[in-house]
Amino acid sequence: MSTRPNIVMILTDDHAAHAISAYGSVVNTTPRIDEIAAAGRRFDNCFATNSLCSPSRASILTGTYSHVNGVTTLVTPIDASQPTFVSALKEAGYRTAMIGKWHMGDGAGHDPQHFDYWDVLIEQGEYVDPTFLDKSGLRTEPGYATDIITDLALNWISTLDDGPYCALIYHKAPHRPWVPSPAYQDRFTEPIPLPSTFHDDYETRSSSARRAAMRIAEHLTLEDLKTAPPTGLSYEEEALWKYQRFMEDYLRCVASVDDNVGRVTDFLRERGEFNDTLLLYASDQGFFLGDHGWFDKRFMYEESLRMPLVLSYPSRVAPGEPIAEMVTNVDWAQTILEAAGVEAHPRMQGRSFWDLLQDGLSARRDGIYYRYWEHDDVFHKAPAHYGYRTARYKLIYFYNDGMGIPGCGWGTYPPEWELYDLETDPAELHNVYDDPSYLGRREELKVAMWREQARLGDKPHPSQPRPVGA
Repeated sequence: MSTRPNIVMILTDDHAAHAISAYGSVVNTTPRIDEIAAAGRRFDNCFATNSLCSPSRASILTGTYSHVNGVTTLVTPIDASQPTFVSALKEAGYRTAMIGKWHMGDGAGHDPQHFDYWDVLIEQGEYVDPTFLDKSGLRTEPGYATDIITDLALNWISTLDDGPYCALIYHKAPHRPWVPSPAYQDRFTEPIPLPSTFHDDYETRSSSARRAAMRIAEHLTLEDLKTAPPTGLSYEEEALWKYQRFMEDYLRCVASVDDNVGRVTDFLRERGEFNDTLLLYASDQGFFLGDHGWFDKRFMYEESLRMPLVLSYPSRVAPGEPIAEMVTNVDWAQTILEAAGVEAHPRMQGRSFWDLLQDGLSARRDGIYYRYWEHDDVFHKAPAHYGYRTARYKLIYFYNDGMGIPGCGWGTYPPEWELYDLETDPAELHNVYDDPSYLGRREELKVAMWREQARLGDKPHPSQPRPVGA
């Protein structure tokens, strides 16, 4: 076997870190995902730079921010010819495959490049009897999507002889509308604990946050719930019923994912490849699981911003304590390439965290930059915003303007700021932007964000004044 690692990335859609037992979940257990963390490392502060499916996937692949790779919203397709970590691996002699949810192009126009083999769902794809597209055309695969995607990936790897490979196994689950496999229908029938912030009254939040149409009490559809709520319930009782109904199916989808992660791990062990494989499990962003009364993602708040990321590579990465240093999805491409001994493209904007996995010392990152571009969309009404997060503080600027970008609504609203002290308020319930005691800190954060925007080449919205000292 080559001394270069095989690379297997299992990516799910909308799997919140707080629905993984390695991260302390109180609603479920995920023993097979936890095995990867136990054999390697868990990242406790991995963040999306744009908490939306297509943009996050583009950043993972290209190692660039949305304004560079061009995928800012769900309907801005990727130019798949641009440099990626996969194109670099392929040029270096890796066999490459993409199986599952590509979701960076419209309809049958999906066009993954730099892959020896690709077989992808169309747009969001179906949970049951999904339609796939490969180089020969469209077809329907009977069965459940999570199982099928795993089957296709393992079948491809089984055809390979010696030499390194990179397989991207990208699941649809647990994306809305949360259709579980019949094999899991009897799971999670006991009451599921409510998050502590379920009854957040948004007292200090901006109107920008209040406009979002993501409330469990009001915005879950009949397709999501599968059955209408019982009659005669009060508003509060109905909200609690909807939470339980949503979470039952969400966690059942996660259970299927967890079992299929185990299938991959067992397969690698049986082939004698587990120790020499860089195996990653992650989700494309976080997800609200009733936190603040919401479902979905999009916001820069922690439940949406934080991505689960666990990885193993036993021959090179010793098990150890969770990594607390802040990393982002833009960093993954360069990290994977460094692990493989392949030079990263100079266009990539991240910072490899391979040294952290070698217990090396890394320069502490002062903060991470986030931008959500898809403003006032027809379904969720989430506002366009950007922000800067440090280890303790989070500054958010809701500029509330779609700027004519595809996927954005027409409405514009007055800009608003929010600031959270994550040390004293980890649940982000108290916006302290207008608190005089935080005046100096908030102005420092504005300068830091402005400078980070300049470093990354992202232009601040015209409504944002240049901060003093920037």
